[in-house]
Amino acid sequence: MYKDAILLLLTYGAPVWIEAMKYEHNRQRYVRVQRLTNLRMARAYRTMSSEALCMLTGMTPTILKLEEIVERYTFKEKQHQQAINLDYDVEHRHWPHPAKAVKIKEVENHEEATISAYTDGSKCQRGVGSGVVIFKGSDIIARQKLKLEDSCSNNQAEQLAIHKALEEIELLNRHSISPLTAVIYTDSRVSIDSFHNPNNHAFLVEEIRKR
Repeated sequence: MYKDAILLLLTYGAPVWIEAMKYEHNRQRYVRVQRLTNLRMARAYRTMSSEALCMLTGMTPTILKLEEIVERYTFKEKQHQQAINLDYDVEHRHWPHPAKAVKIKEVENHEEATISAYTDGSKCQRGVGSGVVIFKGSDIIARQKLKLEDSCSNNQAEQLAIHKALEEIELLNRHSISPLTAVIYTDSRVSIDSFHNPNNHAFLVEEIRKR
């Protein structure tokens, strides 16, 4: 009853009001509630200390439990903020209409184009990174090296490189390039399959489709 009911009430919304626990009178209120429960569970004398009661019953002190819950919440929130532009699925109201969906053409061999972009991404013990090199004919006109958070996956690195290549192509002076045709080369089969999958609405996948 304590774990599944009382503790849930005591810790509800803890990340919001945890600062109040720096005052001793607030801490003692919480200790008192758990102490009464532990006394019943251990059938001990009222003179026994709260710390000893927690040892006998195997219960984590409520104050420590509060700190644990807040730490876990803070960690998850940081992870969410770091990955928010990479991991989350786009809401259905922002999906492109099927009639406006672009067709992504695959080329196995070299195809003539005025712009060629080569992309790659990888994850290893040294970290996660992406790279982009863009050619106009045989001349390099743009390049990018990107360092990602260690929590990012290899697929995210590959897709971010493609996204950055498309961004760079959009910034080119269109008047100096005729005809403006571009080919992007990637060795990521997972990414290509994701673009073709109509049920995949991950953020990066949808951004690449839009561009």
